[in-house]
Amino acid sequence: MIPVLDHLDEINYYNKHVKVDKCKLGIRISTEEEPSFAFYSSRLGVRYSDIMSLYKEKIQNNPKFELKLLHFFINNGIKDTIYYWTELNKCLSIYLELKKICPTLDSLNIGGGMPIRTSLGFEYSYEYMIEEIVSQIKSFCVQHEIDEPNIFTEFGSYTVGESGATLYSVVDQKMQNDRERWYMIDSSFITTLPDTWGINQRFILLAINNWDKPYVPCSLGGLTCDSMDYYNSEAHTNQVFLPRIEKTDKQPLYVGFFHTGAYQEALSGYGGTQHCLIPAPKHVLIDREDDGTISTRLFAKEQSYKSMLKILGY
Repeated sequence: MIPVLDHLDEINYYNKHVKVDKCKLGIRISTEEEPSFAFYSSRLGVRYSDIMSLYKEKIQNNPKFELKLLHFFINNGIKDTIYYWTELNKCLSIYLELKKICPTLDSLNIGGGMPIRTSLGFEYSYEYMIEEIVSQIKSFCVQHEIDEPNIFTEFGSYTVGESGATLYSVVDQKMQNDRERWYMIDSSFITTLPDTWGINQRFILLAINNWDKPYVPCSLGGLTCDSMDYYNSEAHTNQVFLPRIEKTDKQPLYVGFFHTGAYQEALSGYGGTQHCLIPAPKHVLIDREDDGTISTRLFAKEQSYKSMLKILGY
C-alpha cells in the first residue's frame, strides 16, 4: 500500500500515526487544466513548485518515510493532444529532479482517463496511445540515463464501463409544440443514469425492438417533475432517433443504454431513497457459459415503496 499525498499538510498526519519504519509514500502532482476549463489548475495534488521542498523538508531525512511514486492525472482524460503530452513531460521533468536525490523513487502513476465507447461512431486508438505513452517515458529515461519507472494506471470507466446496460420501456409519447416529440420512459434518468444529468454524459442508445419501423427524432423524458430529467442528444449527433410509436402497437417500445457500468450505481446509491422517490430498478445478472448458453438470475427486486418509507421514518 502506497498512500499518495495530495496536499502539503497531509504528511503531518502520517508522521503522527505511522508506527513502522519506511512507510512508502507517493506525491500527487497538481496539473494545469485545459484553457477551456473553468479552473486554471486542478484542485488535486501538490503544486510543482512545492514538491521538491516537501520531499527535502518532510520526507528525505525522516526514517519513517520512503518516497516511491509520483502521480499525475489529467481531468479531461488521455487524449492525443499537445496539452496532454505537455503535462506528461512536465511530470517526467519532476520525476527526473526527484530521482537525482531520491533513489527509492521508482514508480509513476499516470492516472485514469482512458475513454470508453459512448457512441457507435466512437474512434480511439488504444494501442497507439498506450505505445506512445510508454515510448515517451522510455525515451525520456534513456535520454537522461535513469531507470524506467514502474507504470501504474487507474482506468476505472475503461475497466468496468462495458459491464452494464440499462433498459427502459416507453410508457407513452407527448407531442409538444409543432416539433417536439417526447418519449416518456418508465423511470428517471436522474435516478438510474445520473451521469446524463450531472455531467451531460452520453451513452450508446439503441432501440431494443421495432427496428423495422421508420425512425423519428425525439427526446426522452423521465417520470420526475424535475426539468433536467431528460435525454435528447447523442455523442455523435445533436438528436436522438428512435422507432415511431403507433397507438396500434401491441407492445411498448423498449430502449437500451449501453456501457453504463462505471459510476451510475455509485452516484445514485443502492437501497436508499432516490431522487423524487423513484424506486431503484431490479438487478438481473446475465452470464454466458463457455458453451455459449445464456443464464439469468435475479440479484435484487425492484425497490418497494415500503422500504423507502421505512427509511424516511413512516
